[in-house]
Amino acid sequence: MSLVKKIALVGLALALAVPMIATAQGTGADTFKAKCAMCHGADGSASTGMGKSMGLKPLGSPDVQKISDADMSALITNGKGKMPAFKGKLTDAQITDVVKYVHTLK
Repeated sequence: MSLVKKIALVGLALALAVPMIATAQGTGADTFKAKCAMCHGADGSASTGMGKSMGLKPLGSPDVQKISDADMSALITNGKGKMPAFKGKLTDAQITDVVKYVHTLK
């Protein structure tokens, strides 16, 4: 295979992969904004009235960021304290996307 064909093939693979990655990140952000931002804030800072009254930590804090994907998924699925459970309200894929998004809020 010529070098030009190899470069074209790699370029095509990247062109197809980038939108899928962007869509997954967008989905997590969109779900977060629709379901989580009212308490946690659009930027995850917990600076909303509800976030302050509940004593929420900013999602970018080291304490939150060190929570494993599995534990954070369980917390979103089952709820904790005043945080409602999202089981049946969000799909497993949506919860996974939200967890990935939260881990970008550093």
